[in-house]
Amino acid sequence: MANFNLTIFSWILFLVCMAFSRSSNAAYYNVVSSGARADGKTDSAQAFLKAWRLACNSIRPATIYVPLGTFLLKPVVFTGPCKSRIVVKLAGTLVAPSDYWSWNSQYWILFIKVTRVSVFGGVLDAKGAGYWACRRAGRSCPVGSRSISFLWSSNVVVNGLTSINSQRIHVSLYHCNYVVLRNLNIRAPSSSPNTDGIHVQSSTGVTISSSTIMTGDDCISIGQGSKNLWIERVACGPGHGISIGSLGAYANEDGVENVTVTSSVFSRTQNGVRIKSWARPSNGYVKNIAFRNIIMKNVDNPIIIDQKYCPSAKGCPNQSSGVKISQVTYKNIKGTSASQIAINFICSSSNPCKGIRLQDIKLSYNKNSTATASSCTNAGGISNGVVIPRSCL
Repeated sequence: MANFNLTIFSWILFLVCMAFSRSSNAAYYNVVSSGARADGKTDSAQAFLKAWRLACNSIRPATIYVPLGTFLLKPVVFTGPCKSRIVVKLAGTLVAPSDYWSWNSQYWILFIKVTRVSVFGGVLDAKGAGYWACRRAGRSCPVGSRSISFLWSSNVVVNGLTSINSQRIHVSLYHCNYVVLRNLNIRAPSSSPNTDGIHVQSSTGVTISSSTIMTGDDCISIGQGSKNLWIERVACGPGHGISIGSLGAYANEDGVENVTVTSSVFSRTQNGVRIKSWARPSNGYVKNIAFRNIIMKNVDNPIIIDQKYCPSAKGCPNQSSGVKISQVTYKNIKGTSASQIAINFICSSSNPCKGIRLQDIKLSYNKNSTATASSCTNAGGISNGVVIPRSCL
């Protein structure tokens, strides 16, 4: 019921913002009028900030318009709170500087402490290839930037945005409440490092829907302190799947709870639906999670819990994870696995997984007629209906 109410709220918020965006009473600010140039060469950051200040100080609802064309934008911070609602309409393309050393920022486009802000349309091109090459060569590189981020914000809508080639995470939410991300198109090569599509952390009431995500890391990653998330109709792949975690990096962490992933398709991803935590002491937890109505297409690890997460296999903690995982449901998940172990629960020896439920699962091995298998370590729960491979619970 909580997830249903969240979805209804998300649609109401979306429709209100759409209606507002068409309002003739809104103040209107074209970034070109503020000095932006659509030549792809001249930095327009100050012009965008000028338009933002005018909109933010308007007592009337305001629209910031970015027309067709290509606008070079150095790292920029849009700060609230503002006096009224703001809609940012992007018809054009925003490109980042190619010289990644000139950024000196973890964020390219950052909204901080804003409320009732909507972003519609547009393309963000972060020009990440040079930065990835630096990383792959093992050279000394900057920390890298997220493309568009919202911090300490609420009642946010992002609809119809395309983000390509982010240096690192494409869309990030930290300490946000009531956010709708819809109709996003996120793309980066499968070889690009740490280019998560969407990262959510310490946020509540987030809906992600009707989006296509192709990256070199998680399509969606859910960090500590995230609650009441609804994810539906996502096409994921290539990439590392949809992941809760990694958790347990620190001894004191907030938990993750009430997350639903439904009606989504995973294609040639490293993982399907995953929960991952480091093998070290932590007071973190994961509970009340539902993965349902999902199609897997040649996925390496369709269903996996990994509480010995250590991606580089170097400097691994080699302890027992303190993250407590409970009440996780997998229902109506079908398709093909690229590995024989289609269901793999590697849970903590000190905090075994509890309340795992498998229902109506049918995963076949993609390579030959060999049957798929399941593997359980320190995992407890039940199975219902037809479960293929045979449940190890």
